[in-house]
Amino acid sequence: MKRVVILQPGYLPWLGFFDLMYKADIFVIYDNVQYTVDDWRNRNRIKTSQGVTWLTVPVRKKGVIKKLIKDVEIDNSHKWQKKHLKTIEMNYKRAPYYTDISELIFSIYRKKNIHYLIDLDTELIYKICEYLGLHRSIILSSNLKSEGKKDERVLSICKLLHATHYLSGNAAKDYLREEIFEADGVTVEWHNYNHPYYNQLWMKEQGFISHLSVIDLLFNHGPESLDILTGKKVIPEPPGIKVRHADEA
Repeated sequence: MKRVVILQPGYLPWLGFFDLMYKADIFVIYDNVQYTVDDWRNRNRIKTSQGVTWLTVPVRKKGVIKKLIKDVEIDNSHKWQKKHLKTIEMNYKRAPYYTDISELIFSIYRKKNIHYLIDLDTELIYKICEYLGLHRSIILSSNLKSEGKKDERVLSICKLLHATHYLSGNAAKDYLREEIFEADGVTVEWHNYNHPYYNQLWMKEQGFISHLSVIDLLFNHGPESLDILTGKKVIPEPPGIKVRHADEA
């Protein structure tokens, strides 16, 4: 069996992104599709003492709605690196694994030669995978000669990689036709991710907030993070703790 996952890159992605990678034999970063404005490619959420806040990487706006993800440039005229570093430090400096995780990712923010969003996103993803011990074959879709549109293009990538199974996030149910995959011998599987509970900062004041960037888990649980996000390690929810989705916080 060869399971393939094809997913657009994200900025400091959520837990489900890395669970999909964990379940994949080959993980394809879908970087040659159209960029979507105000989406997960250039932003994500963290927990702060005041609740949920966004970390957003500014991008050059001229023509961006017509660009592929791989061609989107960061707008480095803004001091976004300094702002993100300060926000992360201020809100996670008391987390159990602050030193380890800040050393892991802060050096990327201090680089002055990252001009494209895809380079920032992938470098952070690779660093986080390295820390998690998550070693998978990762390919950029722009390095593959795929054909077609939407689900046909996804199927084309699966065939190029000799996939027997394609594991997809549930958002693709709106357009993905399982029958065309089955006709080519590729079994479609749906992710159906069950977000885990884990220990966070400010639990008494805010309760547990799910669907944040993976760095929230990393700062709080360090080397246990992979087992927690994949469900191998279960942390029971204490009685009386309020659990909320980040969209509700």
